[in-house]
Amino acid sequence: MMADKRPLSSPSEDPSSPPAAKRPRKKVACQRCHAQKIKCSGERPCAKCAQAGFGNDCQYQARDRKITVSQSYIDQLLAENERLRDRPPSPARDAPPEIEHTSRRDHTDPDQSRRNPIIGDQAWFQRYDPIAPPIYVGEAACTAFATRLRRFLTGNTVAAHISRTEYMSEAALSELSTVDVPWPSFTHATLLLKVAFHQAGRVYHMMCRKSTFEALKDTYETRNFDAPVNKCKFFTLFALGEVYSIRSNSSTGQVPGVNYYAKSLALIQILPERPTITHIENLLLLSLFSYSLNRRHHAFLLIGSAMRHALVIGMNHNIGASQVVDPVEREHRVRIWWTIYIFDRMWGSKMGIPNSILDEDVHLDMPTTISPKELHDEQFPDTDYATASVNLARIAGEVITKTYSRKKYKETFLQRVQQLLKSLKAWVETLPEHLRLNSEESGLINPKYIVSLHLSFNQIVILTTRPMLLRVLTQMSNHVPDRQGSKDGVSQAALTLAEACIHAAKHSHSLIIHQWTSGSLPIFGYFNVQYLFSSAMVLLMSSLIATESATSDMEAFETAAQILRCMSGDGNLTAAEFSKNLEEVKRSFEIYKARRNPDHSSGDASGAGVVDSALSLTAENGDISTAFGSGMNASMRNAPGGFTTEMAFLEPTMQNFLAQSDFDLGLLNPSEMSGDASSALYFWNTPQWTE
Repeated sequence: MMADKRPLSSPSEDPSSPPAAKRPRKKVACQRCHAQKIKCSGERPCAKCAQAGFGNDCQYQARDRKITVSQSYIDQLLAENERLRDRPPSPARDAPPEIEHTSRRDHTDPDQSRRNPIIGDQAWFQRYDPIAPPIYVGEAACTAFATRLRRFLTGNTVAAHISRTEYMSEAALSELSTVDVPWPSFTHATLLLKVAFHQAGRVYHMMCRKSTFEALKDTYETRNFDAPVNKCKFFTLFALGEVYSIRSNSSTGQVPGVNYYAKSLALIQILPERPTITHIENLLLLSLFSYSLNRRHHAFLLIGSAMRHALVIGMNHNIGASQVVDPVEREHRVRIWWTIYIFDRMWGSKMGIPNSILDEDVHLDMPTTISPKELHDEQFPDTDYATASVNLARIAGEVITKTYSRKKYKETFLQRVQQLLKSLKAWVETLPEHLRLNSEESGLINPKYIVSLHLSFNQIVILTTRPMLLRVLTQMSNHVPDRQGSKDGVSQAALTLAEACIHAAKHSHSLIIHQWTSGSLPIFGYFNVQYLFSSAMVLLMSSLIATESATSDMEAFETAAQILRCMSGDGNLTAAEFSKNLEEVKRSFEIYKARRNPDHSSGDASGAGVVDSALSLTAENGDISTAFGSGMNASMRNAPGGFTTEMAFLEPTMQNFLAQSDFDLGLLNPSEMSGDASSALYFWNTPQWTE
């Protein structure tokens, strides 16, 4: 670098010396003026481009700024670089950030029983694009749990998180939005609406049934096909009707209904200054369909917009009959808010994202049945179902807040889990009879919307308890001994939570397998695919803990993996993502078996050696005072058709756990909840995923 007679000031020079005279800045021409070799004013836009009508295209070539510094400043930087290079390494300074934080936490916060064992000091992120900000990965996400499970099975504490690439891109949607999509015939449109209401409308209230069909008929009679709000609503309903009724994408190579969906998205780009209920309805419909494209972040963003639109018009408050006279319109307003609330809680629980609104900020009555009953049934789904869904969503939000947040609580982690399980138990006990599942012996078919409710319940139980299941597996396998080298036993409380997690997973698995075999499983759905993936991971863990059911658990795992492969082949983007994750979990499991049982071939995919692995886990922990599964009836645990939603809460061990006082729970083996670096379940040296 050349020295100048008038060098710029640098840190090595005397600050008291007079400043160098500034040179006049040389103007740089924009690209258009430079190409045409004309004088440029140097503004943005420049005068020539603005005059010619090319103001938006006025761009300047980025150039590296050349500066001049003194030679002494360069010598100072080189000397500092050599000094740092020759400096001996410091263990404390060079330790991975998470280990350093963990060591500090051990001395400052000895009561680790208050922390969820899967939550570290730092949030977790994944970088998909070098120039874009990394994406937050919540520990409640099933794919995050799959990564943690793989790290345990392989012993590789830095195993990379699998990137999510199986979703429809913005570029593809933008291209589809330019394609002309004609309205279907009135008969076809009516059929698509019937499918959408039957499949989605019985689970979530997003519009009034009779009023929507009347509006559709009026649209076709008047040929008013260009109204943006109505077109957006009906096209999204057509998209839902197609995605629920078409069984394969082999003819088009894309998810059914996506053409209608892309058109609808293009119609809501301008947000209204005064929100309307219809606009909020459209956001709900679009958010729900986004899951069919595995665009769950987009779905959450849409529901966030719906939430803020609703807050602007005060939908979280009761409104008087004098302001909204029509009882149907008033009840519709109430139910739309609660659907927003359900989506916010449920969507957030799938990604570990906090709730968008606090419960204390909601001052609205629960859904009710308006009179006369005939009028209600024409417009609204079952009131008891809506109430149960709201209450379940409220618990889901509490699970994220109480078990997956970094908030400091006075209660221990086990105390908070007990509170959540008490709420779940009360939900089951107060569930109306017509919303309960029919037993297989009755010969009655369970409606899909009721099955969906129970699958959601099971997933919330799994979310609440699976941190302890993996903790139990870690302790029983003695993957990491404690500082004294002893093998701590596992308390009955921890085993009870692990059993509840396994029970919920087996129940979900049996319900989804029944849907698959009966042909009623939505091929392009998201939620059942997620539940199947979640339950499969728990079943694999169960095969390593429960010796007597190890073989059947692995058979169930293989069945789930096969269904996900089939659905992926049919074009389900979510199944493609979860299938890839599950295959990696299976490979990690083979590595685990090979490490623990060298005599067995790691390439054995039939499940041989699974029982031996499970036996070795129990044998190494002979000091465990209670056998795993001692509170369960063995025949019911192993019979797929023998599960019920409330069964896990009827077990003596669970009843004892729920009956424990806060004081007794506070005294339970605090070492099990320890987060120290030697026995941590999740506190390994990977504070961030930055692929």
